[in-house]
Amino acid sequence: MTRFRDETLKVVAEQICLTTKQDFHIQAIQSISGGDISSAFKFEGKTKSYFVKLNRPQMLNMFQAEFAGLQALAQTNTVSVPRPVLCGNTDKISFLVLEYIELNRFTTLSKRLLGQQLAELHLMPQPYFGWHIDNTIGSTIQLNSQTKDWIRFWHKLRLDFQLQLAISKGYGKQLAALGGLLIERLADFFQGYTPSPSLLHGDLWSGNVASTIGDNPIVFDPACYFGDRETDLAMTELFGGFGRDFYAAYNDVWELDSGYQTRKHLYNLYHVLNHLNLFGGSYIFQAETMMKNLVQEVGSFKLL
Repeated sequence: MTRFRDETLKVVAEQICLTTKQDFHIQAIQSISGGDISSAFKFEGKTKSYFVKLNRPQMLNMFQAEFAGLQALAQTNTVSVPRPVLCGNTDKISFLVLEYIELNRFTTLSKRLLGQQLAELHLMPQPYFGWHIDNTIGSTIQLNSQTKDWIRFWHKLRLDFQLQLAISKGYGKQLAALGGLLIERLADFFQGYTPSPSLLHGDLWSGNVASTIGDNPIVFDPACYFGDRETDLAMTELFGGFGRDFYAAYNDVWELDSGYQTRKHLYNLYHVLNHLNLFGGSYIFQAETMMKNLVQEVGSFKLL
């Protein structure tokens, strides 16, 4: 183990002791795969273990926002999350410490329970769209200015932000032209539908959910803000879906509006554009196809 890692472990272990007011001495450390932004580890003590994320010291704000999101979700007593313990940094590294939970595969029962719990989370009224701090979606900044105007929020802080970032990376006139057409008719997607603010997980794909012992669902790696509940549901469908039982359980608690079947593509466009900006041109065809289909949906499509 390198001197740098020894120093890091010592600092994190000391901070755990100070925060929890309990002795903690690392007896083993296990690297955990799965993330592509931060390094993740299991810190094992004699009677207690912790899940620890490490990154560059400049990434402290990202960890602070994740910490705040986990706290906010936990306080609702709806969905379960790993308990956040602390976050901090040194001149060499930033760190986030969570309780360690043994994760199992996402079962049919846990899907059903999560559908119910997510609907209960979304039913809790919130005062505005946005949040009290900005955070990240992946490693991309996610702006969360507070507003009462959801359509403007989605226009300025979600779609247009990602579109301008993609254009700055050289992803072409087609994307810009389609984006202009789509944004021009954005309000048409909300005819007869007025979203109310809900606390969102914000990045609810299959890689950020699991089961604990006893088939209890748990969610993690949030990108929280107050927004239209449909955005969380849409994200669950982007990479394969959570299964029929999840959606049936959600609808039993709070039925989705019929227009969701169209708007979910509008909401998932944000994440596809973000993938384009994070991972490159392999997502350009998917983004442009989604935009063409959405423009056609509101009758504005012209072959470009």
